[in-house]
Amino acid sequence: MAAGRSGQTAARRRGTRAGGNSGSHRRGELLGIAAELFATRGYAETTVRDIADEAGILSGSLYHHFSSKEEMLDEILRDFLGPLLERFIAIEKEGENPEQILDELIRHSFAAIDASPVAVALYQNESTMLNRQSGFEYVAEIGKKIEKIWLQVLKAGQKSGVFRSDVDVNLSYRFIRDAIWSTVRWYRPRGKYKHEAVAVQFLTVLHGGLHTT
Repeated sequence: MAAGRSGQTAARRRGTRAGGNSGSHRRGELLGIAAELFATRGYAETTVRDIADEAGILSGSLYHHFSSKEEMLDEILRDFLGPLLERFIAIEKEGENPEQILDELIRHSFAAIDASPVAVALYQNESTMLNRQSGFEYVAEIGKKIEKIWLQVLKAGQKSGVFRSDVDVNLSYRFIRDAIWSTVRWYRPRGKYKHEAVAVQFLTVLHGGLHTT
């Protein structure tokens, strides 16, 4: 993100915090509404007026909190991707062995889907657009850092003999990644299966397969 826009955003955030908790709460509500619309209608198809209408305010009132829908998208993505990367880094650093680390990476991924399904859906749906969007280069950069962590764990597992050496780690990563994050399309946080149970089922299939022998 350009330094000028970052400085302006930081200044607006400081101003909102200075205004008290009510301003921060309202800002959070508006971000939630925007994220839901971006994820369901599409970012390009959603206008500032759409967000304001859904929030029950005039479009001009929205600009008291955000300068544009681009700023809203930026904050939604940073709030999701930043902590996700930080947690993955901590899991790799604190893990005892490749298998335990991989399992924990998977468990946290399902926990992230449970905690932020709209942000996950938005990221999944708009990934192609984000790769072309000026000011959002950090999204791809974070994605590469996350991929590096997973690949390092898979390679370490192969080297130690815990994981099979006759499979390609790059393909394995993509199989695992896509299988996990695509569950946002059907997983419901208030549904029958909690994210912990879904993770256990996933790990059972990953480690043992479907064959009984």
